[in-house]
Amino acid sequence: MSRILFTAAAGALAMYFLDPQGGRRRRVRTRDKAERVARGMRDAYDVTLRDTRHRAMGIKAIGRRILRRGGVDDGTLAGRVRAALGRYVSHPHAIEVTVNEGEVGLAGPILAHEVPAFMKAVKRVPGVRRVSNQLVVHKEAGNVSSLQGGVPRRGERFELLQDNWSPAARLAVGTVGFALLLRGGILWRLGGAALIARAITNLDFATLIGTGAPEHGIEVQKTICVNAPVEQVFGFWADYENFPHFMSKVRDVHVAGNRSHWVVRGPAGMDVEWTSELVNMEPNSVIEWRSTPDSEVKHAGEVCFEPTDDGGTRVSVRLCYVPPAGAFGHAVASLFGADPKSEMDADLMRMKSMIETGRAPHDAAQPT
Repeated sequence: MSRILFTAAAGALAMYFLDPQGGRRRRVRTRDKAERVARGMRDAYDVTLRDTRHRAMGIKAIGRRILRRGGVDDGTLAGRVRAALGRYVSHPHAIEVTVNEGEVGLAGPILAHEVPAFMKAVKRVPGVRRVSNQLVVHKEAGNVSSLQGGVPRRGERFELLQDNWSPAARLAVGTVGFALLLRGGILWRLGGAALIARAITNLDFATLIGTGAPEHGIEVQKTICVNAPVEQVFGFWADYENFPHFMSKVRDVHVAGNRSHWVVRGPAGMDVEWTSELVNMEPNSVIEWRSTPDSEVKHAGEVCFEPTDDGGTRVSVRLCYVPPAGAFGHAVASLFGADPKSEMDADLMRMKSMIETGRAPHDAAQPT
């Protein structure tokens, strides 16, 4: 039975790559992907080696600090406190840090919910003898200019509980996964395979199997300039029923209020459907959408429109999605050319041509 399956698989691959019409293009594309993977592996090796070396130096420095007696100079202590700032405060640039013989002075605006954890972290910094708290606490950012924007911080967390792992951590987890693969039992092997996949992709387990949030999945960003005023380009995008006329996979779009139902041709010619809801629309500026919870493909995205100096429009598209079966499904689909990263460029070029010439492309899903 296994010999029959192997022969069938070999025959299918031969037909796929030796096809007189598309075989040459498929071989070239496969070779390019292999070269890209090889370059990525070389880069990953260099980054992992550098990260491991730096961590070893850090462990050595911690050991010297534990064994060394005496105080810490003010410059070193200020650096340690500023490092804690970046882990606990969303606006570290707004806080002024001064150090004088182990006494740390803190001044500047800070959000109220960040104060307790941050003060505890500062007091735990090795070398801190006393903390002078002159912080100005705000319940909300309000009109304080230095508290605008910023990125919420979760504090110091165990590395394997974070969303993104460092190269050294991924190497350690991948090594453990490989050891579990060699252990024997089916459960050990499944666990080892899961750890290896997590280490290689640096994606959380929910995203790997297709149950994670779109923001944590696969991201695509593209920008294109269209020789047309921003009002015309925005109006074209705001009418979703235009999409089947310039996109190669979108077969049908039905709009009802702020929701739209999409039918898209997926891998092996199978239709994939989902429902999206409009999150935000600012005329001639931005369109944001998100799939509904019951959709087959979880995704979210935005399109930004910016007028250019020559009267045209710069269109920036950002798409985050979790395909069916997660990253594994994405990897399988990309082998057959069903990769949004490689198809969006062609779709945007068709969109540009359609707006500038007024003629719908012949290779769209629904040419007119």
